[in-house]
Amino acid sequence: MKKIISILVVAVMLFTTMVFATSCAGSNGGEFKVGMECGYAPFNWTQTNDSNGAVAIQGGGYAGGYDVEIAKIIAQKLGKKLVIVKTAWDGLPPAVQSGTIDAIIAGMSPTAERKKTIDFTDNYYKSDLVMVVKKGGPYEGAKSIQDFKGAKITAQLNTFHYTVIDQIQGVQKQAAKDDFPTMRVALESGSIDGYVSEKPEGVSACAANSNFAMVEFTTGFEASDEDVAVAVGLKKGSPLAKSINEALAGISEDQRKQIMDAAIKNQPTQQ
Repeated sequence: MKKIISILVVAVMLFTTMVFATSCAGSNGGEFKVGMECGYAPFNWTQTNDSNGAVAIQGGGYAGGYDVEIAKIIAQKLGKKLVIVKTAWDGLPPAVQSGTIDAIIAGMSPTAERKKTIDFTDNYYKSDLVMVVKKGGPYEGAKSIQDFKGAKITAQLNTFHYTVIDQIQGVQKQAAKDDFPTMRVALESGSIDGYVSEKPEGVSACAANSNFAMVEFTTGFEASDEDVAVAVGLKKGSPLAKSINEALAGISEDQRKQIMDAAIKNQPTQQ
């Protein structure tokens, strides 16, 4: 009888362990789910294969770019498998709030408005605001943002980029666009004279299209440090914040520059 009881106890313990392990696997599965647009080169883009270190996108395709490389470093620190979840820009904060994704790594600035609903880590990139215009056009030689008086200018929807357009006197502010590929098409077609962007995207746009030029200003937009920085977005109170900040602290400025240079070089021409 004692032997039977001992066997039953061991069996119950094994069953309990298996249930607990299954429950834990179901809760996170050892995955680090990162949301991004996969359409904001050189920060992130979509491609058809895993060349140049691209990572599979949940549902199909592969994502590459600066954000992906940063996400890979963080995932390694966390000891988890990186999973890219392609998400529209406006859907990123709700996705991290609901737990559909664990983090936003999408070239997102930690603005005061966004901090009301989600948390941010330390910055992992900082850049300047530029204007992307047609090469050989009337605005290529601009030195000040005020040189764009009368110009048709836009930026991405729900971004700080769109709000700074108001700093240009007499500008013809156009409706905001959903994403950067859409803005590049609009600029190519002539429906806009330029769009506000960060320098890496401006360099990327010019590399992808020889008809584009990037304007860097002597007298540029007024912006706070948080508006031109880029950080990882997290759910309020996320336990991942400390580990992610430790991972970011381990990436030197030289390494960040090398990662961005490689992203600009490797971006698909159609982005």
